[in-house]
Amino acid sequence: MSAAAGTPAGRGSGNTLIVASPGQVRLEGSGPITAGTGQVLVEPDLVGLCGTDLEIIDGTIDPAYIRYPVVLGHEWTGTVAPGSPLAGRRVVVEGVIGCGHCPRCAAAQTNLCDTYDEIGFTRDGAAASLIAVPGHLMHPLAESVRADDAVLTEPAAVVYRALARAGVTPGCRALVIGDGTVALLAVMLLALWSPAEVAVLGRRAEQESLAAAAGAASFSVTDVPSGFDVVVEAAGATSAVESALTKARRGGTVMLLGLPPHGQTVAMAGDDTVNNDLTILGSFSYTSAAWRSVVTLLDSGRFRPASLITHRYPLAEWERAISALRGARGPRGKVLLEIG
Repeated sequence: MSAAAGTPAGRGSGNTLIVASPGQVRLEGSGPITAGTGQVLVEPDLVGLCGTDLEIIDGTIDPAYIRYPVVLGHEWTGTVAPGSPLAGRRVVVEGVIGCGHCPRCAAAQTNLCDTYDEIGFTRDGAAASLIAVPGHLMHPLAESVRADDAVLTEPAAVVYRALARAGVTPGCRALVIGDGTVALLAVMLLALWSPAEVAVLGRRAEQESLAAAAGAASFSVTDVPSGFDVVVEAAGATSAVESALTKARRGGTVMLLGLPPHGQTVAMAGDDTVNNDLTILGSFSYTSAAWRSVVTLLDSGRFRPASLITHRYPLAEWERAISALRGARGPRGKVLLEIG
């Protein structure tokens, strides 16, 4: 997979939160930005931060998926800027920018485009006062959708695509390993398939209340019995992957959704994997179809994930936001930056 040619898109006017290089993060002003051919100007108002942003900041992300300097912000929502069609309308924007003509794009596998290009990674993200986005990737939302729900569209699309691929069925027993936002979204979205049980094997006892509110029937930070039909690894740690492989029943499915640090390897008992007839799947990012499904759920009112937001800071207090993301005390769901 090759990175897209060229440099990140131009900076938005006002302030931007930029990672100049690993360990070098700053808030800086920038000049005006104009929309190019096929682009629309959007004013971000909420940006979510996640563990991948920490990897970008720390320089531990796979170098094939980043280009410095880059403005943070791949989870976000905003309103269409004045002077553009649909001005003032709340929108969410797909961050994965497929080329549109490679075999993967032709097969609707936009997450696997031969040329990797994504907002907040290879081009500037939305932690800025203004951003120019491809118009065909912009999704206007129903007026009933609040910004606090819309801002979680991107991680929800990642989770939705994985669950749909995992073959979840009504009445199944599901285990989610992890207790961060992606894991909590997995718990919440699993309800769409009417499982008999959703259990959580977490890492911090303080997350139990968030897991219960998301719909988990049980929560443990020590261990759970094996025998689950579907196991979703969403912790992003090698130990969690190894644990996931032991928790599925014979003939079960293990969905690897978390992203361990680049270069780390996982120990796997090959004979047990074969003898237990396991299906092991990985899921990278989201497709346009998954994104549209989440937008439909938001517009219909069937999906309201704002309850997962626990921390929010103005853009000027980005250092506090990053600190909270690294290890705030008490329950920690989604950490937000308020732009403007």
